[in-house]
Amino acid sequence: MTLKVGMLGYTFMGTAHSNALARLPMFFPEAPETERHVLVGRREKPLAEAADRFGFTKTTTDWRETLDEVDIFLNLGPNHVHVEPSIEALDRDIHVLSEKPLATSKEGAERMADAAAESDAVTATGFNYRFVPAIQYAKDLVEDGELGEIRHFTGRYMQGHLAGSPDADWSWRLSKEHAGAGALGDLGAHTIDLARFLVGDVRRLSGHCRTFVDERPVPGKDDESREIDVDDAYSAQLDFENGAMGVIEATRHAAGEKNNNSIEIHGTKGSLKFSLERLNEIHVYREGDSGYQRIPMNKSEDPYGGRWWPPGHNIGWEHTFVHEYAEFLTAIDEGTEHRPDFADGAAVQRIIDAVQRSDEQGRWLTL
Repeated sequence: MTLKVGMLGYTFMGTAHSNALARLPMFFPEAPETERHVLVGRREKPLAEAADRFGFTKTTTDWRETLDEVDIFLNLGPNHVHVEPSIEALDRDIHVLSEKPLATSKEGAERMADAAAESDAVTATGFNYRFVPAIQYAKDLVEDGELGEIRHFTGRYMQGHLAGSPDADWSWRLSKEHAGAGALGDLGAHTIDLARFLVGDVRRLSGHCRTFVDERPVPGKDDESREIDVDDAYSAQLDFENGAMGVIEATRHAAGEKNNNSIEIHGTKGSLKFSLERLNEIHVYREGDSGYQRIPMNKSEDPYGGRWWPPGHNIGWEHTFVHEYAEFLTAIDEGTEHRPDFADGAAVQRIIDAVQRSDEQGRWLTL
């Protein structure tokens, strides 16, 4: 059976997801077939151009029309439009993948998770970094006990596109109404998900948020600016339920950084380090080693390795979305659980909410 796909959103994320759907049959031929059926957006001309480029059959400016025709709904729009379309799709038992963060608030994310629990549909939250081969390798190391008991998790997501740019334009990502959080939600959500995926649930935390530029010009409107009411940067200390400690942070004001997403895990028997800027390798220290060993992730036996190129040929960021769809569509086909699902997305949202409240109250909070 061919699964018909409806997709809301056609810019950056629309390109990444459409590319993944197009490439999937070439490298995961056993995955269910999909048809890129309906593309949803607000502006008809760029919407039509995107549909032609992405390979969608038709377009609509009303997401409700989409739900009458599709088996899978991809919600790639701004954060404030994740909740209602996703819930309505789930009420009809339509499978849903929503980009992260799941909503603009803890309450919205929990509504989505509750709807998923009551639906027969499969859900996915778009934490694509779980599907980096090195991260899958790290997960295996932790679960197999190779690192011993985990003592420390460190996660940093550093970008610099707003550093030294007080005149950069306002966008929806800088609005609490539309985004819910700033660097904390956009970048920190990924780090928080990796912390939960690799180490476990968080018991309590202390958070700190900072906005460096208070207002920015509105694009296309001379002499008009809008207040920035989300964070430009955040940091947090985490206390995991298994006794591990964590330190995480993200910013859009790190001069010189492009997309530096990195983690470190230290245990009683070993440690690991990973950076997205060197996506095809992981550095691992095992008890008895003289130091960290660089392990390339481009061999056929590595996670997802046999799906791509001959050994020694690297893959890229866009391949994480192909892996994500291979897992998501297989779960739909087999009627099995997919992770990360909406429950995972809501768990991350609760931590985002707690970081914000901790900053406001100036104290540790228990989750």
